[in-house]
Amino acid sequence: MENIITSKENPVIRLYQKLSSSKKERFQYGLFVLEGLRIVKDAVSENAEITHLLITEQAYRKFRTDFFQADLRNTKIIVISNELGNRISSTDKTQGIFAICSVPAEKGIKFRENGRYLVLHGLQDPGNAGMIIRTADALGIDGIIMSGSCELYSPKVVRATMGSVFRMNIVIENDIDSVFKILESNNVMTSAAVIDADAENIMKCEFSGSQAVFIGNEGNGLPHDVSARCSRRVTIPMKGSINSLNAAMAAGILMWEMGRDNGR
Repeated sequence: MENIITSKENPVIRLYQKLSSSKKERFQYGLFVLEGLRIVKDAVSENAEITHLLITEQAYRKFRTDFFQADLRNTKIIVISNELGNRISSTDKTQGIFAICSVPAEKGIKFRENGRYLVLHGLQDPGNAGMIIRTADALGIDGIIMSGSCELYSPKVVRATMGSVFRMNIVIENDIDSVFKILESNNVMTSAAVIDADAENIMKCEFSGSQAVFIGNEGNGLPHDVSARCSRRVTIPMKGSINSLNAAMAAGILMWEMGRDNGR
C-alpha cells in the first residue's frame, strides 16, 4: 500500500474539499468531484478524465481489484486514512472512494429524425435535475438542454444521476432565445409542460417527428412567455385534490409518453 495521507491540509485533499463545496472553484479549475464506487466506475468506463482517485485504507483492501483492469495511467491514486475519508465525505456512510474529474467538453446534441429531447428551464433542485437526467438515460431520450437551471456538475446533481451524467448528451444554454433558435432550426416541435386544464392531455398527444418538452421551475413552472412560444401546451391529468407533481416524477411521465409514439 502506498503512503497513507492523513492530513486535511494535503494539497489534493484541500482541492477536493474546495471543489466539493464551491461552484466558483469548480468553474475556475474545470474540475468536479465524485464519491462512491458505482459512479467512479461509471466515470472510468465512460473514459472520463479522472485526475485523482482518492481511496481510504479500508476501501483499498475491499475494492482495489475493481480498478485493476482500468486504464488509470493518467490518474494519480492516493490512499487516505479512514478518518480522513469520513471527514471529506458528503454522505452519512461513505464507501471511501472519491475522485476528481475534469469537466468534459460538451459533445453537443445530434438532432435526428424522430428524436426526443428535454429542456430544463429554471429547474433549481439538484435532486430533481439528477433524477431527470437518470430517467432520460433509462428511457432513451436523445439530449437535454439545461437553461437557467442548477449547476450540472454540483455533487448533488452528479450523485443523483447515478452515472448518467457521463452518458447523456447535455448542453447548457442559458439564453432561452438561443434554445428556441436551436430547436426551430432542427425542426423540433416544442411542448410546454404546464398545470392547466385547458392544455392538451399528455396521454392523448401525438409525438410524431422530433419533439422537445420544456419542464420548468419546481415552484413556479414555466414562465408564461416561454410556454407561449412553444408549439403547444401539455398537461398531466390528475384526480382527487392533487394538482401538481414533483418535477422529476412529472418529467418521467412526460418522457414515457414521448416514447410511446417512437416505438420505445
